[in-house]
Amino acid sequence: MAKKTVASLHEGTKEGRAYTKVIKMVKSPKTGAYIFDEQMVPNEKVQDFFKK
Repeated sequence: MAKKTVASLHEGTKEGRAYTKVIKMVKSPKTGAYIFDEQMVPNEKVQDFFKK
């Protein structure tokens, strides 16, 4: 029974693989300190995120 339950959970995770967590270091113009910009981005948009 446990294997059947686990197998059904794996089928729903295919859409989750279409996204990537990206982290970019951004320097604050006010304080000069670095902050981290973390977002979940679709795999196709990862390069666009870093170009901004």
